[in-house]
Amino acid sequence: MTTPPASAAVVPPLAGFTVGITAARRAGELATMLERRGAVVQQGPALRIVPVADDTELADATRALVARPPDVTVATTGHGFRGWVEAADGWGIGEDLLAALGAGKLLARGPKARGAIRASGLVDAWSPESESSAEVLDHLLEMGVDGLRIAVQLHGEPLPDVVDALRMAGAEVVEVPVYRWLPPADLGPLDRLVDATLGGGIDVLTFTSAPAAASLLARCAQRGMRELLLEALRGPVLALCVGPVTAAPLEDVGVPTLQPQRSRLGAMVRQLEAELPARARRLPVAGRVLELRGHAVLVDGELRTVPPAGMALLRALARRPGRVVPRADLLGALPGGSGDEHAVETAMARLRGALGRSELVQTVVKRGYRLALDPEPVSGKCV
Repeated sequence: MTTPPASAAVVPPLAGFTVGITAARRAGELATMLERRGAVVQQGPALRIVPVADDTELADATRALVARPPDVTVATTGHGFRGWVEAADGWGIGEDLLAALGAGKLLARGPKARGAIRASGLVDAWSPESESSAEVLDHLLEMGVDGLRIAVQLHGEPLPDVVDALRMAGAEVVEVPVYRWLPPADLGPLDRLVDATLGGGIDVLTFTSAPAAASLLARCAQRGMRELLLEALRGPVLALCVGPVTAAPLEDVGVPTLQPQRSRLGAMVRQLEAELPARARRLPVAGRVLELRGHAVLVDGELRTVPPAGMALLRALARRPGRVVPRADLLGALPGGSGDEHAVETAMARLRGALGRSELVQTVVKRGYRLALDPEPVSGKCV
C-alpha cells in the first residue's frame, strides 16, 4: 500500500459526504457544525413552528392555570417552557404563571426542560434518566394522580397516550400547547431533499425531532414515495437521530437509526464523524488505496471530487472489483437513462480525469472496463 506523502492535506472526516437536514429549529447551527467537518449540506425543513404568542389556545390554558394552579406541571422541552413563560410575560401574567406553577410540583422530561425551569427561578422535583414521556407517565401513575390537577406542556404535537392514561387514573389534565409543529409553508425545499435522497444524492438524513420524522413520512405518502423513501433509509441512506424519542417514528416502520449516547446536537455530529468514514468502502487499486465516499473519492488520502455520472460508474465497477463490467451494464448505471453507449465513454473519461490516475480503471477492448484491483487486500473496513 502506498503511504500518502507527509505534506498531504488532512481530509475533514465528513468531506465527500452529503447530509440532509430536516430540522426547522437550530438548522443553521447544525449545518455549520457539519460543514466545519467537511460535509455538503442540503436543507429541507419538514416542519415550521407557530409562535407561542400567536396561539390563543396557549393563552386560554395559561389563564386557566393562573386562576386554578396545578398540583403538578410536566415540562417536556426547555425551548417550549421558556417560550411559555415569555408569552405569559407578553400578556402581563408572567409572574402570576410562575407563582401558580411554583405552588405545585414540577417534573422535567429532560435536562433542557430542567434547565429552563431553574432559569425561571423555579425548582424541579424529578426528571427521568431516559428523557422519555413514557417514564414520566410511569412515575406519575406510581405516585398516584387521582384527584390531582396536572398541567402537561406539549412539545409540538398532542400526547394522547400520556393525557388519556392520566385522565383514566383520575387526574384532571390541562394540556398546554406551547408551540405547534405544522407542515412547512413552502414544501419545495423538503420535496427537493426527498428527490435528492431517492436519486442517490444524499448519504445521511438527520432528524432532531419526532414530529419532523413523522412529517417527512407523511409528505412522502402524499407524493406516493413513502415506500421508496423507506427502502432508501433501510439501505444506502443513513438515518441519524438526536435520540430515541426522535428515532421512534422511524424505528416503528423498520428503519435502523444511528443515535448518540447523549441527546445533543454536538454529540450527534461527533457520532456521525466517527461512524461515517468507517462505513466508506476501501479498495486496493493499481498500487493505490481508493476510498469511496458519497460524491468524492480519496486516492491515497487525497480528496477527489467526482461528477455524479463518474461516481455511478465507479460504484458499478466497485461492486465487481477486478472483474470486467460490460458497457451495457455501465450504461444502465448512469443517471438520466441514456441509451447511447458513447455516454459511458464520455463519463469514463471524466472519471479518470477526476481521479487523476488513468491506470486505476482499465479498458478491456470490446468487453468493457474493470478496476485494476491489487491481489493483496488493504487493511480497513470494506462495505
